[in-house]
Amino acid sequence: MSNPTMILSTTLLAISCAISGCGSDSNSVTAPTVESDGDLSSHVVATKVFTNGEVYTVNPEQPWAQAVALKGNKIIFVGNNQGVKAYLGKSTHIIDLKGKMMMPGFHDVHMHPLESASAATQFTIPAYASEGGYIDAIYTASVQNPDAQWLIGYGHEITSLLEMERAPLSVINEAVADRPVIIMEQTSHSMWVNGKALQLSGINVNSQDPIGGVYGRDISGKLDGILYDNAGNQVMELAMKSLPNAQQQDHSGLIEYTMPELNKAGITSISDARTYWQRGHLETWQQVEKDDKLTLRVSLGLWAYPGMNDERQISTLKSLYQNDQQSLLKVNQVKFYMDGILVNTTAAMHEPYDTNWLDLYQNKGLNYFTQSRLEKYIKALEATGFDFNIHGIGDRGIHEALNAIERASKGNARHRITHLEVVNSEDYTRFEKLNVIADAQVAGEFTDPNHWPDTIPLIGSERAQDLVPIKNLLSAGATLTLSSDWNVSTFNPFVGLSNAISRVPQNITLAQAIEAYTINSAYAMRQEQVVGSIEVGKLADLVVLDRNLFEQNASEIKNTKVEMTLLDGEVVYQR
Repeated sequence: MSNPTMILSTTLLAISCAISGCGSDSNSVTAPTVESDGDLSSHVVATKVFTNGEVYTVNPEQPWAQAVALKGNKIIFVGNNQGVKAYLGKSTHIIDLKGKMMMPGFHDVHMHPLESASAATQFTIPAYASEGGYIDAIYTASVQNPDAQWLIGYGHEITSLLEMERAPLSVINEAVADRPVIIMEQTSHSMWVNGKALQLSGINVNSQDPIGGVYGRDISGKLDGILYDNAGNQVMELAMKSLPNAQQQDHSGLIEYTMPELNKAGITSISDARTYWQRGHLETWQQVEKDDKLTLRVSLGLWAYPGMNDERQISTLKSLYQNDQQSLLKVNQVKFYMDGILVNTTAAMHEPYDTNWLDLYQNKGLNYFTQSRLEKYIKALEATGFDFNIHGIGDRGIHEALNAIERASKGNARHRITHLEVVNSEDYTRFEKLNVIADAQVAGEFTDPNHWPDTIPLIGSERAQDLVPIKNLLSAGATLTLSSDWNVSTFNPFVGLSNAISRVPQNITLAQAIEAYTINSAYAMRQEQVVGSIEVGKLADLVVLDRNLFEQNASEIKNTKVEMTLLDGEVVYQR
């Protein structure tokens, strides 16, 4: 029988060599250190010790260190190389960081991990193509998937359909007419469907728009094949139910791609920002946990269905709540949409859009949930322990979400409003006052100030300034988190950090951006007492980087590579 200790020692030696390069000269730059090092016991022998590092702790009392010692999954020492020697024993495995930077594991509190990597979507079409190009792509998908009851695709941008000479419905019908086809637009806020899909969904020219959605029509009032926001979500639910193996596809995507890639990016905690519990998403996550396959801390945001009876939905959500502190998986958040998005003119605005696409009431966007309805859910679900993740893009949608929290919350919840594209300046200070977390995404290029003018035709030049105002929100005292909304934007946190510090005039410091990705996001997930910073007594969710971020410019930060990721003291990724 092999010696387990010898095997583990050999493995960790290999990891150490992979990080530092065995046999190389040490030319490390010593980071500032704090001499008064905290510890749990001077007689504790560490299981793992990291030395010669530039350790950025995200702890204001001790920002930098050289060495970290672990006992199992806990941090027992943070300090200098000399101090860590007291924790060495015969069984201690020493990893020489050779000047590499260590920091807490990244959190991403808004992403769509099941949807984004599932093979349930059968094909992808270009963001932009000619009518003929789209017809060929959709027809080819039909040929390649002869047994699919529904053809489910992804990829176009809404403007590519609106700029067609023919109605989008006519184009997609020419490609495939005998089977239902549904294609999700890149933002997920509209679906392109053919006539067969409309027929099976019971949608016709006389149908009334559903709550939070719009059936797209041409100037004569005929359906044009575009279903906006919740109108498209409802048809996608029907399409997904036709798949015989959707949950297995979701499960496989999570195990084989999503979690390994997130760990590779240094991410150790996530919030699933739209857990469709009627599609089996919850059971998929629970199966992964049961199989002991989780390599992340996960909080699920159960989707609040806009068209569902409130009493029935509230009762169901309460029954699904799960907050076992010993588990990596928690079901302790609910995802609400207040509104849609700017590019569809469905984001809820105080003043009308400068163009009218959808003939919505007053041309001020739409609501998935009204303020009064959100208040009802807050009163009903806060006591259970749920925190709300509230989609708010337009200034009216954000304002109404803040109003609902102000009127209905008991003040102990950690609700957050996410996206925050157009924020009324009068609402900035309300985030701190109401203890509402400001969650923003800046990894997507479309959030860069250079793209702000793109929205001028929709909302005018005055409202198109300071989109996603992270600097203003921080200055007003808000607790800021940064997330990805993957796959709308990349989940690579180094792209997010780079953009956060360079998007003048709404830029922040690197230290603030790192806090937003670590300790602040840990707070949003109610785990800041155990992770989010490198401190004695906390769990060892750690990442080692190939460079010191504080010595890089914005463009160089984007190129950062993760050398090692640890979850609960165990290596879940090694470069």
